Amino acid sequence: MLIDNIRLFLMIAEKGSLVAAGRELGLSATTVSERLAALEAHYGVVLFNRTTRSISLTEAGRTLVEGARLVLGEVDDLDTRIRHGAQTLSGPVRVSAPVDLGRSILSDVVADFAAEHPAISVELSLSDGYVDIVGEGFDIALRFGAVTDSTLRIRSLGEFQRIVCAAPSYIAARGAPQAPGDLAQHNCLVMRFGRTLDNVWRFGSGKAQQAVTVRGNKTVNDGWLVRQWALAGQGIILKSELDVAGDLKAGRLVALLEDYLPPPNPLQIMFPPGRAQPRRVRVLAEAISAALPVSA
Repeated sequence: MLIDNIRLFLMIAEKGSLVAAGRELGLSATTVSERLAALEAHYGVVLFNRTTRSISLTEAGRTLVEGARLVLGEVDDLDTRIRHGAQTLSGPVRVSAPVDLGRSILSDVVADFAAEHPAISVELSLSDGYVDIVGEGFDIALRFGAVTDSTLRIRSLGEFQRIVCAAPSYIAARGAPQAPGDLAQHNCLVMRFGRTLDNVWRFGSGKAQQAVTVRGNKTVNDGWLVRQWALAGQGIILKSELDVAGDLKAGRLVALLEDYLPPPNPLQIMFPPGRAQPRRVRVLAEAISAALPVSA
């Protein structure tokens, strides 16, 4: 019964509502309240701050969320291995990734993985903004750039070049910049990552490093859309080689300022704090790592 109540608690935390959790599990509101009260009595703590309009996790509740996901994942794995054999993997895995990377690489990884492990359900959430990995319950997250949260477990997937590029139609109409400073005369399509505006583009390294503040008539928080605008000839973009390699090879985009390459950008796969991940999470993480090209 304790395990069942913990599962119910996680559902409440994910849905943000006792009523929504009950609806998902086919339980009455009274039953949900009684079982949550029993769980809080068992631990001797309050797990949710409750008002008439909303609920939020207490510190004890957040601790239980982190531990419960790990424990219940292992329980599910153990149950499946006993029922169906030691090599069978099952249960949910939630993945967060940048939009373009998710569409260009991870979509195929997830499709192949799901075909190989039909008892595992993968939820892929694509966002170029800030994501609270622990608070939103993700098992895996992929992110470019430095990671500021020291509590997360991190595995490096390599460093990948960021490339300044534009469509041939844009270059035909506006010309190509010959040096980074020339970007001031061009329409640069700017990405927003959460609260951070990516309008300072860096070039070179060491003493030759320089930073250029760019401007343009469009700003967006979606990496796929900024790439579509560039393909339509609407401006110059700065994108990871993982996102535009196919466009460059096909001639849909042209690399610019290649003599002033910016420093490569690290890509990390991140996991919530904890002693270990369920085996299904580790296996998917390995599949993602294997699908990425080897960085320079």
